[in-house]
Amino acid sequence: MHMTILRSSCRRGLPRLPLPTRGRALFLALLALVTTIPALALILAAGTPAQAHGTPMKPGSRTFLCWQDALADTGEIKPVNPACKAAEQAGGTTPFYNWFSVLRSDGAGRTRGFVPDGELCSGGNPNFTGFDLPRDDWPVTHLTSGATVDFSYNAWAAHPGWFYVYITKDGYDPTQPLTWDDIEDQPFLTVDHPPLNGTPGTVEANYSWTGTLPADKTGRHIIYMVWQRSDSAETFYSCSDVVFDGGNGEVTGIHDPGNPTQPPPGTCTATRTTTGTWPGGYQSEVTVTNSGDVAMLGWMVDWTLPGGQSVASLWNGDATYSGQDVMVHNTDWNGSLSPGQSTTFGYVVQGDGGDSATDLPCQVG
Repeated sequence: MHMTILRSSCRRGLPRLPLPTRGRALFLALLALVTTIPALALILAAGTPAQAHGTPMKPGSRTFLCWQDALADTGEIKPVNPACKAAEQAGGTTPFYNWFSVLRSDGAGRTRGFVPDGELCSGGNPNFTGFDLPRDDWPVTHLTSGATVDFSYNAWAAHPGWFYVYITKDGYDPTQPLTWDDIEDQPFLTVDHPPLNGTPGTVEANYSWTGTLPADKTGRHIIYMVWQRSDSAETFYSCSDVVFDGGNGEVTGIHDPGNPTQPPPGTCTATRTTTGTWPGGYQSEVTVTNSGDVAMLGWMVDWTLPGGQSVASLWNGDATYSGQDVMVHNTDWNGSLSPGQSTTFGYVVQGDGGDSATDLPCQVG
C-alpha cells in the first residue's frame, strides 16, 4: 500500500513514539453549507495539504456526521438517520454535542490489545458505545480507490501529535461488530505533527493533509484514525464509514439540519481562588462549571503563570506545560458535568508574587 509521511516545522522536538500495532462560534457557516448542498459534499480531491479534541471531518466520522444529521434548527439533537437514531437510543444526546471527544486519556497511542474488539469506534470510551453498533446505514462518504484526496481532522482543542490512518480489510461486513482482525495491520497513511489551521474551538479549526487512498478497494469500508498526542497519553479514535464506488467525497445518509438560529449550547466557566500563601509560593483552587444548557463530557482550562512561577503539583486535572503556559484537562472522573454542575482542581505554585487572575478561559471538550 502507499504510505505518505508528512512532517511539520511545528513539531516540538519530542521523541517519536513507536508506531501503534494495531464550532461553536462558527458552525453556522458549516451548517449553511449543508443546507445548500443536498448531500453534503466534503470534497476529497487532490489539492493543497493542509494540535486536539477533535474528529475527522474528511472523511467524516460517525460522531461528526451524526451530529450534523441530528442538529435541529432549535439547537436540539433529533437524529433522522436510522443508525444515528440508534446511537441516541443507546447513549442519549450528550455524545452528539460532544462529537469531538472520542478519546482515552490513558491511550498512549495503544490500539490492538487495548481497545476491545467491538468497541473500536468508541475507542472503548463508554460514553460513545452507541457508535459501535454494527449497521450498514451510517452516513457514508463516497470515494474512489487509489485517489489522492484531502483529509481534514477537526481541532476543537489543539495538541501536537501523530495521525495514523487505517482501513478495513477486503470482505469487511458492516453488519458485524468491528474487530481488530477486520483492520489492516499497518496504517496506509501516517502524518507527523501537521500544522493547525483556524481557531480551536470552532468547526473550521483543523489539521489537514493530502494522501493517497489504498488501491483496489471496493464497496463498504471503514477508515479508522488514531490521533496520538505527543504531549500526553491522551489518544483519540474514530470510524469513518466510506464506500468505494467512484465518488469524490460526497456524503449521503445525513438529514439536512436546517439553518439554526443559535449555536448548540455548550459552555463552561472557570474561576480561580487563592486558598493559601507563604513566602515563595501559594495554593489555588479552580472551580469549573457547566454554564450551558446541555451536558458535557469534558473541559479544558488554560492560563499563563506570572514570570518566575511554576506549578509544583496539581491534582484532579491532567496538566501540560509550555513555558509559563498551563493547560489543564479534566480527569476520567470529573469531566462529565450536567448543566449547572461544578467540579474543582487545585495546584501549588513555586515563586513569588502570587496571581491576581480570578476568571480563567474554559472550553468544553
